[in-house]
Amino acid sequence: MSVETSPVPDTASVPAVKPEGRASWGGVVALMAGVFALVTAEFLPASLLSPIASGLHITEGTAGQAVTATALIGVVAGPAIGPLFRRLDRRTLLVGLALLAALSNILVATAPQFWVLLVARVLLGIAISGFWSMAVAVAAQLVPPAHLGRAMMIVNTGVSLATVVAVPLGAFLGALWGWRAVFVLVAVMSVAAAVAQRFLLPRVAPAQGSGVRALFGALRSPVMLVGLLGIALLAGGHFAGFTYIRLGAADIPGLTTAGLAALLAAYGLGGFAGNLVAGVVADRRLRTGLVVMPAVLGAAVTVFALLPNQVPLAVAAVVLWGFAFGGVPTLVQTWAARVEPERMEAAGGLVVAAFQLAIALGAAAGGLLVDGAGVKEALVAGGIVAVLGGVLLSTARRRRTDG
Repeated sequence: MSVETSPVPDTASVPAVKPEGRASWGGVVALMAGVFALVTAEFLPASLLSPIASGLHITEGTAGQAVTATALIGVVAGPAIGPLFRRLDRRTLLVGLALLAALSNILVATAPQFWVLLVARVLLGIAISGFWSMAVAVAAQLVPPAHLGRAMMIVNTGVSLATVVAVPLGAFLGALWGWRAVFVLVAVMSVAAAVAQRFLLPRVAPAQGSGVRALFGALRSPVMLVGLLGIALLAGGHFAGFTYIRLGAADIPGLTTAGLAALLAAYGLGGFAGNLVAGVVADRRLRTGLVVMPAVLGAAVTVFALLPNQVPLAVAAVVLWGFAFGGVPTLVQTWAARVEPERMEAAGGLVVAAFQLAIALGAAAGGLLVDGAGVKEALVAGGIVAVLGGVLLSTARRRRTDG
């Protein structure tokens, strides 16, 4: 008996729901609609923090804890959803999670006190992390194995669109209608996504290896542990810098409020393009993408941090930053499916947990660096950590035991 280490392949034996190989792309689009509604709800407080704080008679710092609660609950909920609903049809589960998000948004819209809003955002965190943990395993049963990267690209287009749309839409409609009405609108979007999933998704049986044993089996895999550490470093490094991008942009000569909004929109458009490219790269050159995208991210962040007075370079750096990180979710989720084809739900849940923990810890570490050393140092350090994470992730190998 020998243990052989081999590279992560560009294609893998990932089971599809249709053995004859036909894809259910309508179901993939339904997954995208769910992701768009959920991520839009997650990002909304960034543009509505002041009116929420005023409406509930709390400080903006207190209101911001609703975002923290959404992220932290995902660390637990992501891996737990599969084992908790081990026998439930995945279409039914995803519809339920979309409706849970709708309930969360209605509770936020009607919250008389902060604690109600906090509970509502915890429910949203459960819905988001649960949906993400199921996404790659469900997508793998909707399309042929060679097209998994493209399927995840379509699903993650929902993230890219939400990144571009959520903050400006929230700010505009919040000023027009009030912040509570905006959350009602997003609740309607979540219900519409649930309806789309109900009619466009086929019935999807739970993936093999969806219980607690599979979860702990994935956690015992050295390859998975190395990969999760790489994912945490990559995402944590990004958020250590991106959380403070506004402070870094303050050194760009002549930048107005409108200019900052345009800069952030450019970042979002870059992310949209990066996700489209990642769909092809994930299917053909996965390991290459896992090295190149973080390297581009690190270089872009460094240029943005050190040369903000060179306006064309700074703008190009922000676009490339968005492009590089925009491709990360598709690459990472495809990597998880390739290294754990028999435990994709468990792997998906662990990836969600790593991402959510990285968001919280990365933002906190970046804040400490900003206060202790400066924003430039925080941005550069975040870029370096992201590059190291990509290198670590790309070196993870799938172990194979041969008789």
